Amino acid sequence: MTVPTWQLRARFAVALAEMYGREVPAYTTLVEVSRLVNADHVAAHGEAAERLGSIDRVTAERHGAIRVGSPREMGQVARVFAAFGMHPVGFYDLRDASRSSVPVVSTAFRPVDPAELAKNPFRVFTSLLTTDDRRFFDAPTQRRLEEFIAARRLFGDDLLELADTAAAAGGLPPAEAERLLELATAAFRLSDEPVERDWWDHLERISSVAADIGGVGSTHVNHLTPRVLDIDDLYRRMQERGITMIDEVQGPPAWEGPDVLLRQTSFRALAEGRSFRLADGSIEPGELRVRFGEVEQRGIALTPRGRDLYDAMVAEVDRRRAAPGETRPRTDVARDVWRERLPVDEHGLAREGLAFFTFSAVPGVRLERETYDVGELLDLGALVAEPVVYEDFLPRSAAGIFQSNLAGEGTRDDEQTGTAWDADRLGQVIGRVVHTPFDLYAAQQDASLEAAATALGVRITSSGPVTTPSRR
Repeated sequence: MTVPTWQLRARFAVALAEMYGREVPAYTTLVEVSRLVNADHVAAHGEAAERLGSIDRVTAERHGAIRVGSPREMGQVARVFAAFGMHPVGFYDLRDASRSSVPVVSTAFRPVDPAELAKNPFRVFTSLLTTDDRRFFDAPTQRRLEEFIAARRLFGDDLLELADTAAAAGGLPPAEAERLLELATAAFRLSDEPVERDWWDHLERISSVAADIGGVGSTHVNHLTPRVLDIDDLYRRMQERGITMIDEVQGPPAWEGPDVLLRQTSFRALAEGRSFRLADGSIEPGELRVRFGEVEQRGIALTPRGRDLYDAMVAEVDRRRAAPGETRPRTDVARDVWRERLPVDEHGLAREGLAFFTFSAVPGVRLERETYDVGELLDLGALVAEPVVYEDFLPRSAAGIFQSNLAGEGTRDDEQTGTAWDADRLGQVIGRVVHTPFDLYAAQQDASLEAAATALGVRITSSGPVTTPSRR
């Protein structure tokens, strides 16, 4: 008997959630409120509420976040997540995504197969400290950071060996599965080891994120995020319970049209007791604010064409908010821009090639030509479109969440030249290919169009530039 990969992943998500709930009790409140919001939303909206995922999937869904300090640690964490069928997807450079000092590049480890995502879509947003970026770290700080990180051991040999076995075999026998889960969960537990006060303070002046990564001897779950169907309702309910939330929901605005990409918010980082070692060797109690509770509402994945439009809309929101006399909240300004520029329904998104869908053929519709585009077949009722859920992240939103929970904005010297990072370099560090989200979504859409073209006996072309023509 073998515990398969997806069950290992589901149990790993639960184990981390239980551990994090003990460490950060407000997280348990967040999960409770999320479940209430989701239940009420389904009761109010029926089947439409599950358009982007069944309530069972949404309720079970989580994404976590961790931070590591070196290529060696990034490669090891990739081995751990591979045991759970989680692979690096997407490249996110947070260094220039906010005004604060956030010296990291990131990827998300998650399943890449749609069937695996449907079973359990656990993701872990994983950030790597860019110790070689002179905008943040001078040479002495870089040297000490790298020496400090090189001297620690985040993942033991037993864990790494079990993880490699699980990844190669697609699962583990029950006893070994239990051991893997125990070791993997413990690797992300908050340490009670004293923190070196002077070193932490030095790093925190540069960046709270840098201190959280390079100022302690271990890593930990930085936040764990449930998925909610109405994030604005959750935001209100959390405030009603006396939980201090960040200033606004990050990402697209709430509006009457289709939800796209990702909306996120969080409660503010809470003071957690930690002990500190002073220069004279003595230990004193203190507190840190580095961990917070995030929640997300997922929308439809956009094509490259759709992302270009999204980026243009975000830039337009920034332009309008900077105009003299404009005092409205960002979300109000964004809602106006969305109404002006984005189709008001899924049909429009599909016709214009702005979002990804899977398509299925409707039998019995009379077709007289050999070639049709997607929009025509949708108009004729020969195709049904189901939206593809956005499974990934937004750099600006991620940086906005980080920024809203930092102790301060930190420092950066923009006279210095930043180091070059991209998906290829991060892939070399990880030792694995970093998947491109667009390619994964396009593969789903293209496969569905191929099948639909065969069923209808026609050739299907797409309005958007991301799909290849389908033939019978």
